[in-house]
Amino acid sequence: MAIDRVKEYFRQFNMENRIIEFDVSSATVDLAAEALNCEGKRIGKTLSFQVGNDVILILTAGDAKIDNSKYKKFFGTKAKMLAFEDAERLTGHAVGGVCPFAVNEGVKVFLDVSIKRFQTIFPACGSSNSAIELSIPEVEEHSHYLEWIDVCKGWE
Repeated sequence: MAIDRVKEYFRQFNMENRIIEFDVSSATVDLAAEALNCEGKRIGKTLSFQVGNDVILILTAGDAKIDNSKYKKFFGTKAKMLAFEDAERLTGHAVGGVCPFAVNEGVKVFLDVSIKRFQTIFPACGSSNSAIELSIPEVEEHSHYLEWIDVCKGWE
């Protein structure tokens, strides 16, 4: 299971005990916010896309939405999310648990500026009932991101 892969990843930093597993689903922003008893905007939402032959993940705030014109300007193409049935095979994580940790080799991770306004956020950990609270510097360190980008709207 992908959550085991994420736990193993965080184990090397003695952080696996910070992963929270819920008795309920946290597969959507609203469900995760309810499970964590926090505002939805603090949920780290990881969106998966195909850009040419590349698979990319963009970690955004829970209240952010992809701005198609910003996305196209940055990536040079229209936003094309991965199909539900392809997400797990291509990223290493199933929809509802997609996160920027312990991803398949070659997956490119980007961080959207929408998360910078928080001290901590709660990304998923590879399953539809998990999360971890991380500071922004911890997100930067553990996501192995390529760069900060600004491709979202609705959060400002």
